[in-house]
Order: sequence, then structure tokens, then C-alpha cells
Amino acid sequence: MTRDIVFTPNAAKPPATYSQAVRAGGLVFVSGTGPMDSETGAIKGATIQEQTRQCLTNIAAILKAAGSSMDKIVSATVILANEDEFAGMNEEWLKWFPTNPPARQGAKLPVRVEGLKISVAVIAEA
Repeated sequence: MTRDIVFTPNAAKPPATYSQAVRAGGLVFVSGTGPMDSETGAIKGATIQEQTRQCLTNIAAILKAAGSSMDKIVSATVILANEDEFAGMNEEWLKWFPTNPPARQGAKLPVRVEGLKISVAVIAEA
């Protein structure tokens, strides 16, 4: 099975410990993606809605670079710093997935990063 590393400068650069995404077996596995600006690397957005939007904007750019798209996402993992912001995250999520949303699970961020409210990982069809 071929395994291709996916990178685009149109999404935030990941740390050296993992890739933005890997395309393998007809799927694209997008790593946990935070709300970082692709140009500055700084967290973009103060609210959970703004940060969710930036995460999904980054994921859309990564999927495009992999030859996929948001409508091909089959599974998502949403990781929140504060579970009380789940409703606000869902408010923005529904704008991106108004019908036929992907399967989804949630978790709590295992580490604290100043200002970081959310990270999202997805699996999409290639």
C-alpha cells in the first residue's frame, strides 16, 4: 500500500512530530488540526465558534491538497479544552455540515495550550 505524506502551506504547519495528513488505502487521515493561522502560526479566534471555523478552514485546505474535500469526510474527532463549549462548537459545525454530517466522536484535550479551545482530526475518502 502506498503511503503519501500531505502538506500544504495553506494550513498551519504541524510540529515536526507528525504530518498534516497521510493519504493511504483510498483514505486521507488528517491529524489533529488546531485553529492556527497558516501565515503566522498564531491561534486565530477568541471564541469557540471562531476557532472551530479556523480548524475546519485548515482541514479544507489540507483535504484539497490531498485531492479530497470536506464532503468526503467520513469520520471526525473533535477535541475540546472545555466541554462547556460543546454547544458553541456545534453551532459552527452545523454551518459546515448542514446535512449528512460525518460520524463523530469527542474527547477532552490532554494538554493545556494557552488560548487553544479545540482541535479536530478527520478521515476522508481520497
